[in-house]
Formats: sequence, C-alpha cells, structure tokens
Amino acid sequence: MKIIIYLGHPAQYHFFKNIIRGLKTHGHELKILIKSKDILENLVLEDGLIAENILQENRGNSKSSMFRSMLIRDIRVLKIALDFKPDILLGSDTCVAHVGRLLSKPCLTVGEDDYAIVKKIAWLLMPFTNYILSPISCDLGYFKYKKVSYQGYMKLAYLHPNIFIPSYKGLETLTQTKFCIIRLAKLTAHHDNNIQGLTDTEVLKIIDVLETKKINVLIDSEYQLPESLKMHKLTIPKNRMHDLMSYAEMIISDSQSMSVEAAMLGVPSIRFNSFVGKIGVLNELEQVYGLTFGIKPENPEELFNKLDELINQPNLKLDFATRRQKMLSDKIDVTAFFVWFIENYPESAAIMKNNPDYQLRFK
Repeated sequence: MKIIIYLGHPAQYHFFKNIIRGLKTHGHELKILIKSKDILENLVLEDGLIAENILQENRGNSKSSMFRSMLIRDIRVLKIALDFKPDILLGSDTCVAHVGRLLSKPCLTVGEDDYAIVKKIAWLLMPFTNYILSPISCDLGYFKYKKVSYQGYMKLAYLHPNIFIPSYKGLETLTQTKFCIIRLAKLTAHHDNNIQGLTDTEVLKIIDVLETKKINVLIDSEYQLPESLKMHKLTIPKNRMHDLMSYAEMIISDSQSMSVEAAMLGVPSIRFNSFVGKIGVLNELEQVYGLTFGIKPENPEELFNKLDELINQPNLKLDFATRRQKMLSDKIDVTAFFVWFIENYPESAAIMKNNPDYQLRFK
C-alpha cells in the first residue's frame, strides 16, 4: 500500500512515529510530509526519519495568512499526490482531506479536539474526510457520524508501556534531585483566542513554593522567557522530553498536550488555563482517573492550594502509578490498533462500526 502522511505539528509527529515504523515494517511505501512548525523538523531529524518539508515559510497568525497557508498546502500536497499516487492519505490537516476528495482517494483523519473547541477548522476539514478516528471521550458534535471511536488517547500511541520505556541516561544531572517541570505555551493557535494561561508572576510564586520544599524547577517555554525566569530554562534534546517528564515530581502547565502526556506517564499535573472543563479527553483523565487537575485562571488561589496538597501528599508517585495502571487497564495499545486499522481499511472501518469491541484485542 502507498500512503501519504502529513504532519503539521510536533504532537502529530509523536502520534504517528511508531505507526510509521509499524507500517514500514509491514512493507508499505510511505511518503511523509511536514511543515516548519515549532520543533517539528528538529524532532524528525533527531529520529532519522526521511520527510519532505512542503511549507518552510512562516505562516502568520491573521485569518488571511492562515487561509493562504491552507491553499499553499493543498496545492503542494496535490502535486506530490499526483506523482506518488497514494492508496490512502492520513493526518490531522485540511490538506490531506481536500486532496483525498479531489483525487477520490480515502482520507483518514485523526484528532482528539472536541468540535466545540475547533468549530471553524472542523468545517474546513471534516466534510471532506472519510472517517475521523478519535477517543471515545472526544465529542465531535455534528460530525459524530464520521467518528470511529477507540478506547485510548492519541498520546498513548507513543507513551503506552508497550512502546515507551523511560531512560535517564544522559539526564542524570537533572534527575538526581527532585524536580518539577513548568510548561508555558504561546496560546496563539487558531482556537486560542482570548485564552489565558500562567503569568510570569504566578510562575515566580510557584517557583518560590517548590524551592522551599527543595524541588528544582525546570521551565520549558514556547516563548522567550523574561530575565527573572531564564535561570530555570530547560535545555535538553527535544526527543528526550518524555524521558525527563517520567522522573518529574509533577508538571504544571497551561498546555493541554503536556497535561495529557503527564497523565499517560502517571505524573501528577496541574493545568491552568481557560480551556479547563471544556475538553473531553482531559475531563475523563481528571474525573474518571484522577490523573490531572484543571484550574481556571480566575481562581489562582486554587492553583496554590492544589500545589500545596500534592507536594505534601505521602506516597504521591506510588498513588499516581496506581491511577495510571487503572487507566491503562481500560485502554488499548493505540499504535497496534492504528496499524491494523490503516492496513485493513476499508474492511476495518466496517468491523469497528459493527463491532466496536473488536478493538479490545489490542489491549
């Protein structure tokens, strides 16, 4: 089978990287396409994956810039597809859905954003894709008729214990003492309008609280840190972040992605932004499994109450390891499921529609 996979974000690369390896091992011919986005190209290069960058220029954040970028991606992916002649296209971006429809080739879209959060992009993508594979806890609203639900999370595709075993080799100087990671996101995505996160003042106060407990603070930030925080800046190879996270006491973040990743690893996390309570995957991880805690920016005192509660909780790591194991016992090996679904499509879609429990054989 000939497959085009488009990766538009580092999180999409992490999701697909083991699926790509599985498909290659089974003899399928893959064309991997990327664009310049944050650390995406660095991750691809560090892992030795061959990929073609179809959009190296900066996009800009205006609506007109986003629309122009979408058209450029469509045209460039279309040219590649006409030459490569794929049997199927995969990804989370509008370009694979549009090109699949133009060429009458099947497109499978993956994602775990709820429809209510990404309505605008949903209407540019979902009408054109064949199926949307997303976790059961994800609400696709109007497009639920296209959903193939699975018992898992996208981040289990690279953090399931069948796939990921953490290593502290090369990270000894950071892991020899207790530490916490603070993750700061730009919050400039198309769905981040009027979204608030952690302020510098709150971060400084968090550092003060943690350091009184002899917990070091490492900051991973998508934007330039002020002078008052630069001494805490984390500098490690980007492909070692999940190894480091595994040994952290906790994660404090205004990023959805890292909060979910922490939950997959059984590391306590506090997320602090305006999305709290609105995202199905995180609601399930918090309310069903107790693996993460969401606090809205208008309640900063709750942030410090929860921080104090966690750092003073005895046997914190053991407790969260138990919570993680409960979650894992309910979920599937997402990578194994996706490799099966892709290489057996369209029969796999019919099987899942008629017998959703078929996926349980991938536990």
